Amino acid sequence: MKTIDDGGQAFPGIIGPPSEFANGMSLRDYIATKAMPTMLFDRGDRLPFIEAAKLSYEMADAMLAARKIKNDR
Repeated sequence: MKTIDDGGQAFPGIIGPPSEFANGMSLRDYIATKAMPTMLFDRGDRLPFIEAAKLSYEMADAMLAARKIKNDR
C-alpha cells in the first residue's frame, strides 16, 4: 500500500516544554480545505460532496508533488 505524503504539519507549534509540540492538521489537509470551496462553488454543476472532497485531495497531492519537485532542484 502506498504511503500518502501529507507534507508534514501545517502549523506546528510548541505547547509546553520545547519537546512538546502541537501536531495540528497536516499540510495536505490544509491545502485540501483551501481547495474545497473552489470545488463546490466555482463550477456550474454542483458536485456531490464526496466528489468535491476527492478532487480537493487530488489537488493537494498535486501541489505537494510540485513542491517536492521544486525543492529537489
